[in-house]
Amino acid sequence: MKLIRYISVCTCMLALAGCNWGSTSSSNDDLIINPPRPPVAQAPPNILFIVVDDAGMDQFEAFGYGGIEPPITHSINDIAEQGVRFRNTWSMPTCSPTRTTYFDGRYPSRNNVLNAVVSNTLATSQMSPYRATLPKVLREHAGYQSALIGKMHITGSEVDPDNHPLGDDAMRELGWDFFAGYLDGAPYPIDTTAGGVGPEGTYQCGFVPNTRANKEVGADFGVCYLADGEHQVMNNAEQFPTPGKTCIEQGGILDPNATEYSSDRFAELRFDHQNGFYTAEWKINYADGRNETLTAANPLGRGYRTVQEANRTIEWIKSAQEQEGTPWMLSLGFAALHEPLQPPPAHLLPYPDRETSLAGCGDRMEFAQQRLIMQHKLEAIDFEIGRILVETGIAIRQSDGSLEYNPESNTVIVFTTDNGTYMPSVKLPFDPLRAKGSLYQSGIWVPLIVTGDLVASPNRDVPHLINSTDLYRLFLDIAGLDSETLSAELRLDGQPVMPYLLVPEQAAIRDYNFSELGTNDTVEAAPPCVIANANICVQLFPQRQVCTDQSGEWYGPGNDIKPEGFSSCCEVNSYFAEQGIEEAELFPESQQAIRDANFKLLQINRLNCETQQLFAVEEFYEVNESPYASQLKLDREEDNLLANFAEHELTELQQERLNWLRAKLTELKDGVIDCPGDGDGNLVVDQTDVENWEYWADPERGGGLASWYDLNRDGVTDEADLEIILANMGNVCS
Repeated sequence: MKLIRYISVCTCMLALAGCNWGSTSSSNDDLIINPPRPPVAQAPPNILFIVVDDAGMDQFEAFGYGGIEPPITHSINDIAEQGVRFRNTWSMPTCSPTRTTYFDGRYPSRNNVLNAVVSNTLATSQMSPYRATLPKVLREHAGYQSALIGKMHITGSEVDPDNHPLGDDAMRELGWDFFAGYLDGAPYPIDTTAGGVGPEGTYQCGFVPNTRANKEVGADFGVCYLADGEHQVMNNAEQFPTPGKTCIEQGGILDPNATEYSSDRFAELRFDHQNGFYTAEWKINYADGRNETLTAANPLGRGYRTVQEANRTIEWIKSAQEQEGTPWMLSLGFAALHEPLQPPPAHLLPYPDRETSLAGCGDRMEFAQQRLIMQHKLEAIDFEIGRILVETGIAIRQSDGSLEYNPESNTVIVFTTDNGTYMPSVKLPFDPLRAKGSLYQSGIWVPLIVTGDLVASPNRDVPHLINSTDLYRLFLDIAGLDSETLSAELRLDGQPVMPYLLVPEQAAIRDYNFSELGTNDTVEAAPPCVIANANICVQLFPQRQVCTDQSGEWYGPGNDIKPEGFSSCCEVNSYFAEQGIEEAELFPESQQAIRDANFKLLQINRLNCETQQLFAVEEFYEVNESPYASQLKLDREEDNLLANFAEHELTELQQERLNWLRAKLTELKDGVIDCPGDGDGNLVVDQTDVENWEYWADPERGGGLASWYDLNRDGVTDEADLEIILANMGNVCS
């Protein structure tokens, strides 16, 4: 694929630096924006960036939470105790917007990745290859090599090639030297045939359970067939107490109650079936320009994702460590805790014997069992984090089993998560009805840990506001670059984080935090899906299986009520009204949240089905970050100050902060720059835009399908888009 030109830092127009939309600073006299630099090592520090999926602050014992029985996360706790815990970090409410901010450094309404990327999302709402992404800047200015392993979900995928213009080269074009992971956003659904062993719906976990777990379809012995043609007879109950589970952990398929190998049976098994967390379609971009795809039928593409992600991480880091003098950054995106609900391998758990009591998966599970599987997923991740750190020498295992950070590794560990926990797994006292996908605290409040030799006075908490966009600047500072100058040139929204690491008494830098969620560019909206547990209707999921994986009921084509499908959530609610069923709340078209140290304002925009107009609702809360459940202030429905009081009844402080937050939010909205004809994002419409349009409109590239030059958002790059460029030629937007 042709190397796409991006906006190099060296060619950015300093005249546009005034468009630094998110720039803020405190007037506090103690503010230290440019602290003393840490001692310079032989090479800039390496960076291990770990992102866990769908695990909000409510899950983490290291921050004082985790519910009555917190997940056992010894590795995460250890690195937290040897680093800095940022107690007040906000993400965006869903994965793609948050993850794009890490590598783009701007809020979603400025990079246009407004919600999770799905198959009908146009390229204009995917991460842009024209952006000076973090791996490009680190390579260009600090000589870093970079890798991305696992999930990051910032582009389209081959589920819909028409909306996937970068193809298998996507992560290479976005700047990474090496990529091994998935372009889709979640594991595939569980294969309830267990690889063709039984009819659809037989094996809810994707493997054959033992008879203790399920007397009807379970088996206590059988032959485990592997994708490479090998097999293992598992007929020893003491050695194989859960043969179906043990087999799938090895990448195999168990033929239940069989006692000997059969070539005919091997031919019948469906190794090509995707099966939740135990298979993946791995896309690999090698540094030499080669690409490779590992399908579910390939033995190298089989095995529990968390283990596979860890194995590939260890392999790449070890190879990078052999290149002395070349710093590296590896971004590891664990696919868990995302749906589907499928138990991890028992050997990854702190108490493996508990795992054998699991009786099922998917829709048939009781609520408590769902929560247990999600907890086990996080414990499995924690196990693999420990293995990664020890096997790469970034940490040393002590005699008591704890981890001790190894400063000789010259590696900074940055750990976070992409958004709040998905509703069924939220831990009290956090609110499960205001979790992932919402801008309430349970949806966007996430952990952030930074551990490394540059941390002064480890094992401390920072209470000040941090945003996911700030990580871009943190990584620049770790690499020894001038993040202040680069921030202006790249129009970043992120604020400094490094001062908090170097100066324990550092005063607050941000005076507000911001998060948002909107609607991605599509040609037409997805069919309706009703999430019954939250009584909300969304039009986000193009496929039925994606809806059902989110515990939703599908109202698109093929549903049992109206086979041709309901056209919208409004039509679904009309049907509900006719049937005397409670109407579902419509998922917001857009929503923004902003807070200061103590107060939080939400503005939520929904469609009125009768008028077909958007209406806005404001909510105002007092919030804090207390680790004590009895003192924690969350934005629960009953605590909305604007619902409980008229504005004139608010205290003087509450009124003053409400007005300040409203004004700041208006400023942020007004700061979004619309620049018609500008496809590469440099805020200038010029001949380069014409040349870029020609590249994407070329019939040899698919005849002008979706691209960043589909300027009228109709799903094709054609003459109509060129007309927009020519009509605005010469404009400089500011």
